[in-house]
Amino acid sequence: MTINIQSVHFDADKKLLSFVNEKVAKLNTFYDGIINSEITLRLDKSSTSENKISEIKMLGKGHEFFAKKQCASFEEATDLACEALKSQINKHKTKLQTSKY
Repeated sequence: MTINIQSVHFDADKKLLSFVNEKVAKLNTFYDGIINSEITLRLDKSSTSENKISEIKMLGKGHEFFAKKQCASFEEATDLACEALKSQINKHKTKLQTSKY
């Protein structure tokens, strides 16, 4: 699986990039059909403290998964987006298993 990370309106440090890489790579253990992952980390120009957005788009065999979360930190937003993707992957796998029978 290839992982592409983009940071918009800021420069991401190595610690953040490695955290995001690690979290997204773990999703591959739930579904090995993931081919490509595109992560966009963006700073929103709002005045609130929850201005960090993490968008994750995963391309799988015949299916696309997407999650977008906004939180006070990129780590928290990425963690929540990965949880949402894990739920989507599990639903997709269940649908695949039930359609085979």
